[in-house]
Amino acid sequence: MIPRYSPKDISAIWSDEAKFERWLQLEIAAVEARMEAGVVPSDALATIKEKAKFNVEEILVIENETKHDVIAFLTNVAGYVGPDSRYIHEGLTSSDVVDTCLAMQMRDAGRIIVADIESLIEVLGKKAVEHKYTLQMGRTHGIHAEPTTFGLKLLLWHEEMKRNLERMKRALETISVGKISGAVGTYQHLSPDIEAAVCQKLGLTPSPISTQILQRDRHAEYATTLAIVASSIEKFSTELRHLQRTEVRETEEFFSKGQKGSSAMPHKRNPITFERLTGLARVVRSNSIAAMENVALWHERDISHSSVERVIMPDSTIALVYMLRTFRDSIETLLVYPERMEQNFDTSYGLTLSQTLLLALTGKGLTREDAYRLVQRNAMKSWEEKVQLKELVLHDPEILEHITAEEINELFSPETIQKKLKNSVDIIFKRNGL
Repeated sequence: MIPRYSPKDISAIWSDEAKFERWLQLEIAAVEARMEAGVVPSDALATIKEKAKFNVEEILVIENETKHDVIAFLTNVAGYVGPDSRYIHEGLTSSDVVDTCLAMQMRDAGRIIVADIESLIEVLGKKAVEHKYTLQMGRTHGIHAEPTTFGLKLLLWHEEMKRNLERMKRALETISVGKISGAVGTYQHLSPDIEAAVCQKLGLTPSPISTQILQRDRHAEYATTLAIVASSIEKFSTELRHLQRTEVRETEEFFSKGQKGSSAMPHKRNPITFERLTGLARVVRSNSIAAMENVALWHERDISHSSVERVIMPDSTIALVYMLRTFRDSIETLLVYPERMEQNFDTSYGLTLSQTLLLALTGKGLTREDAYRLVQRNAMKSWEEKVQLKELVLHDPEILEHITAEEINELFSPETIQKKLKNSVDIIFKRNGL
């Protein structure tokens, strides 16, 4: 991922330094496990632990000649260790190192993502409670539907992120496995006990079965989980972009002092942060397709997945952490305009109470078809003549045959609307633990 969207802590996991550090940790763990099994002399392990190190620049120079990164790494380490380096990588194949290391990196990156999801959940919960009763027009198909609250919108996102948290935890469990089972997964030169011991030292679970590699359905599950989380953030961001449109302007992302919205138009205050998050979601989602393409490999392995994963795993995890933190900060500083939300109610002439009136009429004994016809007739006239629905209804003799003017006024009363909505809001918030 480019530096612009790369938080330092998550990016550090994917550096060459961090990768080779994990490779070395694994190789030493394998030597230690074999020493504990009585295969490697204890003094050789002591020497390896004391002297084993690497130099990234030197490794890259060696790899330029060998065209093999693991061999370049082992050659570099051997130069520091000396003769006892013969015990390093003994019985292992390259993928034992590369795949198990990748699992460690994905696990460590996933832990950061879990923490960031938890942080976003907390912020969304606080903001939802703050705007629990902030009246807002609900919209379906982009058109005014029925009243809701901005707090309910935020609570919906809060609950979705809780599901994303559980998805991410499951994906972490799926990917936190290692394999030290050799060239085709048959433990030809090492035993399953050695694999179990190494994995335990690295904080991983041994894969129940593998070929030369861990199976890529695990990686696909992880990548698609990242894509789902990114898609949620895109969903939230898209809604906030709509709410910032000039014609709506019910919320607005924070516009800092000295910020410029356009090189040409000084008046512009654009939802650039939410647009940026929408775009990055496309990257993470596209990468998940590549991860699923990696599931089908030839026989016990090929390396068509390798080049893909060198790109998509760092990029997806880094981008998602950036998205989570940026969205969290944007929610914390979000500008909310309750007065504008109230003003927007008037732009649809009270039509959003059409179902309330419909049900009141059926409650008086009308068939649904007859009640619908009466309400729709007035609703269409309200749109065309730009007159409040209540005023038209109060002058419709056919409706007044079934319901009194006092009852109509009560139905359209803001106090009645808010009381009924408040009761529902309280139940929904309680059901969601807030």
